[in-house]
Amino acid sequence: MSAVSGSEAMPPLALLAGGRATRLYPLTQTVPKSLMPVAGEPFLAHQLRWLAGQGVRDVVLCSGHLASQIREYAGDGEAFGVALRYSDDGERALGTGGAIRRALPLLGEAFLVMYGDSLLTAPLAPVWRDFQSQSCAGLMTVFRNENRWDASNVETGGGRVLRYEKGSQRAGLTHIDYGLSVFRAEAFQGIPDGRVFDLRLIFDELIARGELACHEVQQRFYEIGSFEGLHETEALLNRRAMARPGARA
Repeated sequence: MSAVSGSEAMPPLALLAGGRATRLYPLTQTVPKSLMPVAGEPFLAHQLRWLAGQGVRDVVLCSGHLASQIREYAGDGEAFGVALRYSDDGERALGTGGAIRRALPLLGEAFLVMYGDSLLTAPLAPVWRDFQSQSCAGLMTVFRNENRWDASNVETGGGRVLRYEKGSQRAGLTHIDYGLSVFRAEAFQGIPDGRVFDLRLIFDELIARGELACHEVQQRFYEIGSFEGLHETEALLNRRAMARPGARA
């Protein structure tokens, strides 16, 4: 069942799945991270079904490394309840920012962005409503992490992201980037297609202009970007499967 009402249309979502996932080598040398088996099936299947349940119908998968395998597996997305389109990096990796810039013609004026190794638990509709209520060009979802599951990298205040510093141990960084963002296409204005850059560049520019809103969620994040995260996420999905009606012990 959808988590949003039929009258509340969700925007397109860019799913960033083009990285080489070197932290999971040798597993990801021949299999893209999105197709890593987790709780009995490729991780992408869990993501797409969750997105469909959140009311997202239009997903643009930004691919790169071993992209043909992802296309062959997921197709047009109908089996998972979404309409799936693809935007490929091409001959060289464009980075997270460059991949979104390339996908802009498929995404429209405003869109969600999620990482291809993230399994989120917070509902999407409140995030989208929060973004629509503001005039900011971008919004980052954040979680009060206090360095529990990874190094905190965000300082917030007044409904805005004030600092975003990956790998920093400076005081004041109590929150962490939750793995879901919202943008207006204008945030990428002036950047040419084909430029290689990280999404961090856009975040930094919006912070400097006071245009990066924040939406705090209360549920922790899960990910498969590391072996520890992979095992933790698989345990969560297995628990969910066992809790379904009719599940066999």
